[in-house]
Amino acid sequence: MAKTSVACPQCRQPITVELTRLFDTNTDPEAKQKLLSGSANYFQCPVCGYQGIYPTPIVYHDPEKELLLTFFPPDLHTPINEQERIIGPMIKKAMDDLPPEKRKSYLFRPQTMLTQQRLFETILEADGITPEMIKAQQEKLQLLQQLLGASAEGLPEMIRQDDEKIDEEVFMLLSRLAQASAAAGDRESLTALDTLQKALLEHSTLGKTAALEAAETQEAVKELQELSKTGITRENLLELLIKSANSDIRLTTIASMARGGLDYSFFQILSDKIEASSGEEKDQLDSLRQRLLSITEAVDEAMKKQLEEAQKLVNELLEAEDIEKATQEALPLFSQAVAEVINQEAQAAQASKDEDKLRKLSQIITVIQSADSSNVYLELIDALLQEENAENRAKMLEESGDLVDDEFMQVMGSLLGQMEQQGEQSEILDRLKDLNREVLRFTMKRNLQSAN
Repeated sequence: MAKTSVACPQCRQPITVELTRLFDTNTDPEAKQKLLSGSANYFQCPVCGYQGIYPTPIVYHDPEKELLLTFFPPDLHTPINEQERIIGPMIKKAMDDLPPEKRKSYLFRPQTMLTQQRLFETILEADGITPEMIKAQQEKLQLLQQLLGASAEGLPEMIRQDDEKIDEEVFMLLSRLAQASAAAGDRESLTALDTLQKALLEHSTLGKTAALEAAETQEAVKELQELSKTGITRENLLELLIKSANSDIRLTTIASMARGGLDYSFFQILSDKIEASSGEEKDQLDSLRQRLLSITEAVDEAMKKQLEEAQKLVNELLEAEDIEKATQEALPLFSQAVAEVINQEAQAAQASKDEDKLRKLSQIITVIQSADSSNVYLELIDALLQEENAENRAKMLEESGDLVDDEFMQVMGSLLGQMEQQGEQSEILDRLKDLNREVLRFTMKRNLQSAN
């Protein structure tokens, strides 16, 4: 994304907007979601307050679906030859970013979309999504835009009036908009979205339910942590579950987190307790046993499915021509289950002395370890960028100690290079350059102190 100075569609005053024109799933796996969610090119005029998606030419490319779509907003009143001049370089970039063996005939027949509606429909139809589903998504986005435009005083009443429309998908859309704003460094929009989310949690039925569930879950986790300080036994775990039986959320949370403790011996203790009781207490304990059996069965089934999916992913990585590249692309899918499967595969390969598999597994593990290290560095860079005070940044660098090493500098240099190559001339790039200079001065000073 590049910051561009444009005229507000309503008041015509000059404003700065983060514009994305090429959405290429080949180079950005999130490109489709950014476009369809309405988070891309979203703006709010600081002069008149008008907000929405800024009209701009768009090229959408999905090599997997063999889609190359172009859209030029009709209200821009741009002649055909000028449209081709603007869109042409974007199509060329999409083509150049593909390896030669993946350049197919569809690239030479881009489809022109006359409306943004048709653009979205074509993309979603390739995924088997109906026009009715598209309409529902757009209505939710419009609802969010209306809520964002409401005054602080009028927002609670507007939420109550639209309560039936506020479902999980509304919250998901809100989250995606917030992620896009954070990625663009748009703090003003991020603050507005955060304020809206808090209002929805406070005033909508679903929000209140979600807030209650979160509070119940946190309380259950806290109680389990307190119990672990003195040592968890089957007996005190049972007492905690009996105490939590009135809340399905607490009971499910504790039983799921302590699944290892709910074994045969645990249920034998519970059964003995049921046999020794009578009347209402016996009925309650018997009901608790049935609920716990259902929860453990569901947890075990979910774990089995996760391990099966993890095994399938690891097998695909082991069979890939370029294991490192495939692992890098699959990183967002990694979970604890994947780590467990990799560990099991490594143990089995060692036992059978399968050197070829061990070599392949080593490649996968190296990419994972490198990604984990890079994430730590990126988190520190982000924290430093968020800190406005130079003295506080210096203190953060001091406290980070050995984390600010040569690899940290390489990650920062790589991040700078990527932003510059993408044509970023934003405030974020300038701040990153300033931060890079600060870190260089810090490391030089530290090296001199070490030498002395």
